[in-house]
Amino acid sequence: MVAPKRTSGILLHPTSLPGPNGIGELGPAAFRFADWLYDAGQTLWQVLPLGPTGYGESPYQLFSAFAGNPLLISLDPPDPREFPADRVDFERAIPCKQSLLRHAFERFIPTPEFHAFTTQEAAWLEPYAQFMALKDLHGGVAWTEWDPKARAGPRQVQYHRFLQFEFFRQWNALRRYCAARGIRIMGDIPIYVAHDSADVWANRELFQLDSAGHPTAVAGVPPDYFSATGQLWGNPVYRWDRIATGAYRWWIDRLRAALRMFDLVRMDHFRGFEAYWEVPASESTAVNGRWVKGPGSALFRALESALGTLPIVAENLGVITPEVEAIRQEFRLPGMAVLQFAFGKDPQAPTFQPHNYPRDVVAYTGTHDNDTVLGWWHSHGGDSIRTEEDVRDEKAHARAYLNADGPEMNWTFIRALMASVADTVIFPAQDVLGLGAEARMNTPAIPNGNWRWRLPEGSLTPAMAARLREMAQLYGRGLTSLAGPVHTSIG
Repeated sequence: MVAPKRTSGILLHPTSLPGPNGIGELGPAAFRFADWLYDAGQTLWQVLPLGPTGYGESPYQLFSAFAGNPLLISLDPPDPREFPADRVDFERAIPCKQSLLRHAFERFIPTPEFHAFTTQEAAWLEPYAQFMALKDLHGGVAWTEWDPKARAGPRQVQYHRFLQFEFFRQWNALRRYCAARGIRIMGDIPIYVAHDSADVWANRELFQLDSAGHPTAVAGVPPDYFSATGQLWGNPVYRWDRIATGAYRWWIDRLRAALRMFDLVRMDHFRGFEAYWEVPASESTAVNGRWVKGPGSALFRALESALGTLPIVAENLGVITPEVEAIRQEFRLPGMAVLQFAFGKDPQAPTFQPHNYPRDVVAYTGTHDNDTVLGWWHSHGGDSIRTEEDVRDEKAHARAYLNADGPEMNWTFIRALMASVADTVIFPAQDVLGLGAEARMNTPAIPNGNWRWRLPEGSLTPAMAARLREMAQLYGRGLTSLAGPVHTSIG
């Protein structure tokens, strides 16, 4: 099956899937979700970064830019336990899952497939396995606090090789299943990597660090829609001069690895490649930062030369300048539009209104950083830099623009994007379900309590699939060769 030019899809991170172990997995529920997407006439499944999560369990703070998250490995629990159905209880789910993984490893006998995997992926796998084994040895503290003379045990290193082998075995099986149903998977590449990661530990010369390995400058963004003090991400910023001297090899390897996992990727914080907000590591907010020029077109020329046409979606949100857009257009990369941003007083708001869309854009009702549509619709201000008056004006504009003011504003948003000229439109699963602010995935600048939402059992129903499928067909999206729904609900 060939994907159509006009497509639509769903944003759902695998941790949000239902399942028995307290966190979503790459098991039966993931395959049922693929069936539901097929029923719904959807041809794109977008996920967040799939790496092993560190601080705050954020998929944008990973122990590796190349590895997979072992918590997503599907396992049959020997003794089922009760976990919340609507959220990930990381505090309970992680030790439970780690115990199951250890037990699986004790029974594991290396196979020819395992040896082939470890050989093929050795360039990133060996530093990562060593890093994680040393991290285990030191009780999980950051690598700058390790004993420099410590050595990891071979068995512990092998454990982390095993976890990666099993993750990629399961992920590749799921991706093949999706492909057979005409469903492409969009991944996500964070522009930065975590300081406490195998990437920084093994490539210290590529980052702005002091002699002890601590960052001297960190990444973030200035005050914006989400926060009056900006967002201080804390990731070390790159030494782009040294990366360029190495012909951008690290970034080429990173994107090549991502394109083996995904059909296309969203490149997070695209504007940071033109200029990035650099904050002294001593600061407690992102206010006192400065814009510093990034690698610009040189990076993307190197990527294109090594990898060919770049199947990248540029996350061009925030303070976007003509220089940023020039890079995106030079390499023919679609940008993003978020319908929730279309009705405010920001000067860029008109660019998010469907009548102004170019065809080559990926349009969203909202992203993982937004409130849900209904959460946004029922908000009163004070949740970001918007005042109560700002919110009232936004809603009035939205009512007039969409000619709607009903209890199903989520479906009004979905239909507006389906009918738009945008080649690709994507909806968070929460918006299909019509959930409120309680189902928000992430609140930027709030460090705790994020990334926990899960699909309640059986909530994505055949009726919802039929409604989406009808819209997809009405507005020329989805596969024309669909034989008929398989009537799957998720749960």
